[in-house]
Amino acid sequence: MVSTAIILFCTCAAFVAGFIDSIAGGGGLITIPALLLSGLPPQLALGTNKVGCCLGTGVAMLNFARKGLILWKLACVGIPCALLGSAVGSKCILAFDPQTAGEILIALLPVAAMITLIPRRSKPCKDSFTSKDICLLTPLICFSVGFYDGFFGPGAGSFFIIAFNVCLRMNLIQASALTKVFNLSTNLGSLFVFLYHGDVLFLYAIP
Repeated sequence: MVSTAIILFCTCAAFVAGFIDSIAGGGGLITIPALLLSGLPPQLALGTNKVGCCLGTGVAMLNFARKGLILWKLACVGIPCALLGSAVGSKCILAFDPQTAGEILIALLPVAAMITLIPRRSKPCKDSFTSKDICLLTPLICFSVGFYDGFFGPGAGSFFIIAFNVCLRMNLIQASALTKVFNLSTNLGSLFVFLYHGDVLFLYAIP
């Protein structure tokens, strides 16, 4: 029987994580430890976390879309790669036994935290992108970060922003807006895999 206190603890963690995620990403650095501390096995914690990630990222993406800040030309190219990368990543983490998966998560948490805290410099708005940006760099970034998001997750939004800022020379607003599209895609791709394997606990996920 799950106590009300544990549900309340995880719900409060999700609220704080959603607020942080909508601005800069990295909310999983709060929700994953919270779910693990509540006693969930590693893979179940990851799968359960993806429900909240999808909802939070979806709302944030809609807010950016209403402002007309999303570069849809790049988004349409990157979405399939983000979906595929996250599905492959989730399959990989599910291949480990729970003890090994837990050790991997604990090892990755401080690394994700350090990368999330890297200072970012805004650049002038970029209105046009080369064929290399569209056909090579965007798919590569989306698949790579998508794999990471499916395999682990926390900090994926920050990784997207850093990659777009450095590799495609986007300013931080452009990068953040585009990140929400791809982050939603990676969360959905990962969630479908975890759902298929029965690794989502809705008793936690819905609140």
